[in-house]
This record gives sequence, structure tokens and C-alpha cells, in this order.
Amino acid sequence: MAKVRDARMAEQSAKNQENLLVGNDMVYSNRDNGYSGQDIQILEGLEPVRVRPGMYIGATDQRGLHHLIYEVVDNSVDEVMAGYADTVVVTIHADGSVTITDNGRGIPVDEHHQRPGLSTLEVVMTVLHAGGKFGGNGYTISSGLHGVGVSVVNALSEWCQVDVKRDGRLWRQRYEKGVPVTGLLDLGPVEGKGTTTSFLADLTVMETRDYNFDVLAQRFREMAYLNRGLTIGLYDERDDREATFYFEGGLVSFVRYLNKNRATLQARPVSIVREMDSAKVELAMQYNDSWVCTEYSFANGINTVDGGMHITGFRSALTRTLNDYARKMNLLKEKDANLTGDDVRQGLTAVVSVKIPNPQFEAQTKSKLNNAEIRPLVEAITAEMLTRYLEETPSEAKAIIEKCLLSARAREAARAARDLIQRKNVLDSTLPGKLADCSEKHADRCELYLVEGDSAGGSAKQGRDRHFQAILPLRGKILNVERVGLDKVLNNAEVKNIITAIGVGVDDYFNMAKLRYGRIVIMCDADVDGAHIRTLLLTFFFRHMQPLISDGHLYIAQPPLYHIKVGKQTKYVYSEEERDAIIAEYKANHNGKEPEVGRYKGLGKMNPETLWDTTMDPSKRTILQVTIEEAIEAEKTFNMLMGDEVGPRKRFIESHARSANLDV
Repeated sequence: MAKVRDARMAEQSAKNQENLLVGNDMVYSNRDNGYSGQDIQILEGLEPVRVRPGMYIGATDQRGLHHLIYEVVDNSVDEVMAGYADTVVVTIHADGSVTITDNGRGIPVDEHHQRPGLSTLEVVMTVLHAGGKFGGNGYTISSGLHGVGVSVVNALSEWCQVDVKRDGRLWRQRYEKGVPVTGLLDLGPVEGKGTTTSFLADLTVMETRDYNFDVLAQRFREMAYLNRGLTIGLYDERDDREATFYFEGGLVSFVRYLNKNRATLQARPVSIVREMDSAKVELAMQYNDSWVCTEYSFANGINTVDGGMHITGFRSALTRTLNDYARKMNLLKEKDANLTGDDVRQGLTAVVSVKIPNPQFEAQTKSKLNNAEIRPLVEAITAEMLTRYLEETPSEAKAIIEKCLLSARAREAARAARDLIQRKNVLDSTLPGKLADCSEKHADRCELYLVEGDSAGGSAKQGRDRHFQAILPLRGKILNVERVGLDKVLNNAEVKNIITAIGVGVDDYFNMAKLRYGRIVIMCDADVDGAHIRTLLLTFFFRHMQPLISDGHLYIAQPPLYHIKVGKQTKYVYSEEERDAIIAEYKANHNGKEPEVGRYKGLGKMNPETLWDTTMDPSKRTILQVTIEEAIEAEKTFNMLMGDEVGPRKRFIESHARSANLDV
């Protein structure tokens, strides 16, 4: 069977090359076609947004859909940071439209000085790069920089309506696909103040209106932590779900939330809030007994996932202050080397938030803060906080230093393990003996299946397409990396095989340029043991090869649960609901007769042809791409499921037991 597919693949490859040559000939033959000013288009108003939405919201899928809500909510939170609002309410309606309300000052409705005849509201909603964040007295601190937020939402909406309560009157204007369809309407006297924005995403541009309640809730929870005293309500009329977020403790509450399922070394997080030189710095941190560093940084409410000057200042002060204290208390001997940054961050949960007048981000994604002046400020404030805390709580301080020293010893052990692996690789450059590699050498055309068990691995090796599919069978359950240091991770045989096969290394030694397979596919049995193995593998990738997930290289195979014989045809079924529907249809058409139904007990029970047809054939299979939509929630979930604390895991199992898919 594999030889037949190899022949088909070679034939198709030849055809592709032929088509490529023909295509190139066509390109060259068209070189002399006219190219003049008539070919240059100027996109006016909000047209650029509708033509290239990805430039403004990243994507037109669910992530971009959520971004529309975030743009409006961010404006409301800017009102909170400016001290003019304390409540934001988001409602998802049954028809897929969304309403966001705040109790801020309300968007101005007077005539705009640069656009005579137009209200300020209409300018804000219909003109790119129009906003109150380019100077003046509108906002001292804000998350928005470019004035494109709400106008982009308006452009990508089938309709959008804005109600403004301001100066005792209610004003309204309605738009369709970014174009005003009414003037500014004065609806008369009203109590209160604030802005209400409602919109319905335009499906001629966006791919979906399917909002994810949990993803939105996590984002709003984060905002509430970062803005002490802010109340954010989320209401979903589609299934009557609701959540309200308010945290008087601010970042202290945030750190407690992140450490919820961990045993902590400190009774409570240590924190500080300082305002200096027009900047506000907030820090909170707490050590736990894990080997994981959980560090989040924010600038003006934006999650700077790639860090920046504020997190650099924090880390520098943390390392220096703990070393100074350890030397002073003779916990670090004269002959001992200083603790490194990695040593002092293992087991640390920390959140750093700065609010500054003119943030400078590295790119449009705002993932890294570049303001050099914030580094010494955060460094000084962190050192002040830690020095006072260590001197006032000597017993906790000693526990923290001992934890750091243990991390240093583990680092040395891990280095020795890495050196051993590297020496072995130099002496023996061969890949793992259990790996059945593919013949294709371009990583973006290759895929590696991590298969549960030697039996399933044997079927996969026989059923695969050898040209581009590699198979690595895994024996039993790999190490739970959530509970051990890197030295033990690197000494585990199955983990070493995975690391060697993929080629990119781990942690600080990760190098995406050495990736050997564009897709890594986890293929486990559709039962409880398979789910456990899959979770262990996901934990390993999340902790030690996270860029593979972030860059979209990790997938989960979906083998069928059942096979049903319908006449001479065999249907493969992937869920109980699908099975029940097919059985009901068959019985209705055959006078109540039951079809022949078989349950797959494991991948190893499938013959190679069936495994190829159902799970590995790119033209038929279903594979799920693993993504990290919300790193904070993923962090908490992995720790809860795989960490040392039994209580939270037991509560999770009890609350979800009824929805579990168990083989009886």
C-alpha cells in the first residue's frame, strides 16, 4: 500500500513541477503588459480596513472577532485609567450583535474643529487616526496610540450604533459598513453619562460571529485585576451566562489567582504601588514550590508578552537584591557563585504593570515596551519593596533563598545532563532507533506522529506515506514534567527521543531553525489513558517547547470512535452524537433494524489501511491545531491538572465527572 502511495506522490510531484514551469512561462509572457497610473488605486475613508482587515485586527477568524470587542472595551478602560469611569458592561445578544456600555464622560458630540460640519463623534467613528490620544487634555495615560480602534470596528460591522450620554442629553448616530446612515440625533434629556456602542460584525468580511465566552471572560478578568476598583460585567444572552469581575486587591489578587493551585512559600504576595515622574508602577510577587516561572508584564493595560524595559528592570533588581541579602545573611557562602536570573525566578509568580504617558512599543502588536526611562524606575521600586520585605520577614526570606539555591543546584544538574546529551549526539549522530523517518527533507513538508504504544506505532509505520510522514512510537506514559526539574526531564528516555527527533532543543536552548517537521501530531487512543498521555505531552510542549505551539506546529489527531456498516459501506464515526444520528437514520430506513456497530478499542487494533484512511490521510483526516488563546488560563489549567496540589484537581474532576467520556 505504501509503495502505491509513493508512486502516486511521485506522479503528483512531477505534475506540480510541470505546472510550476507553465506558470512561470505565463508570468514571463505577461511582463510587457501595460502598467500605468490606472493600476494604482487610492482607498478612501474606511475602505482600507474592509479590503485589508488583517492589518488592523490581525485576522478575520474568531481572534479578530474578539478583537472588535477589545477595541471598544479598551476605550472604556482608558476612561477608567483617566479617573472618569468605574464600570464597563459587555452584552452578547442572541443575534450575534454586541453592546458595550461605560459610565465615562461620553464621546464629544460638538462640531470638530478640523472637519467643519461633522460632529466629533462622527469623526471618531469614520476617520482613521482620529482620537484623543495624540496630545492635548483628553488622556494622559491610555492603551490606544493610533486612533484606529472604534473606526475599525465600525468599518467591519454590518451596522453600528453609538449612544452618548453627555451634558444631560442623549445623542445617537447609526452606521452601516462604516458609513453614517443617520445624522447626529438629539434624543432629549437623560440622566447619567457614558457611551454605549452596539455593533453586528459583517460576515462579508469576518468569518464568524461565534464569540467565546470563556476567552472574553479571561481577558476582562485580567483588566479588572490591572485596574483596581473597575467593575466589568459580561452577559451572554445566547445561553444565559454571565460573569462580573471586580478585584479590590488589584495585582495582589491577580497573583493569588495565578497561585491558586500551588503551595506557596509566602503567606501573602508582596506588593508595591508607586507614582513617580508621571508614571505609575505596580508590582506583586509570590514564590511557590513549583519549578515554573509565571511572569506577566503590562504597559497601560496591554499585555506585553515579549516583555521590555519594565520587566528587565524588575528582573535585574530581583536578582541583585536576593544575592545581596543571601550574602549578608551568610546563606550564600563566599566561595559560592552568585544566583543567576533563572535561579531566582524558578517558582516565582509575578505581575509587573506600568502606566506611562507616552508608551513606545516595538511593533503594532504592542508586545514589547521600549521606553528606556522606565527601567531604572521599576528597578529602584522593586529593590525598595524586596529589601524591606526580606528584612521584615526573615523566615520567609530564608525559605525563598533556599528555594533559589535548590534551583541553582538543579540548573547545574540540568547543565550536566545537557552536556551528556550533546556528547552522545556528537559520538552518535543517529536519530532515535524507534523513529521511522520520512524521505522528504524540507521541514515545512514533513510531519511527525507521536504515537501511543508500539502496536499502534507499527500500524502507523505500515499505513503512513513514507515520503512525508515520520512515526515515533512512545512507550507508556511520559514523565510529568510539571513536577520535576529540567535535569530529570532531560534524563527521561521517551522525552529525550522526542527532543532529538524534533531537533529544536528545549527552553533556553530552543532553536526553531533546527525544526525537522513542520507538523508534530499527537496520536493517542480515544480513551482515558490516551487522554492522559495526550495531556502529559501537551504539558511537556507547553513548558519546554512553547514556541512550537505559538507558531502553529503542534496538532492532535482525531481517530474514529466507531465504525458502522451501512449496507456495503463502512462509515467511520468520531462522536457519540454522530453515531446516534446514523443509527437512528438507519433504523428509520430499515424498519427498526439495528446496523452493525463496532467500537475501536485503540489505534493498535486498527489495520494500517484503516488507520491511514481515517486518521492519517491528509485528504480525509481531521487534525486539531493546538493554540494558546489565553496563556494565563492555560498556565493555571496545566498547573491544576498536572501539579502537586491534589485538592484543586479533585474538585475539577468532581465538577466535570458527568461530562467525562469514559469507557465502561
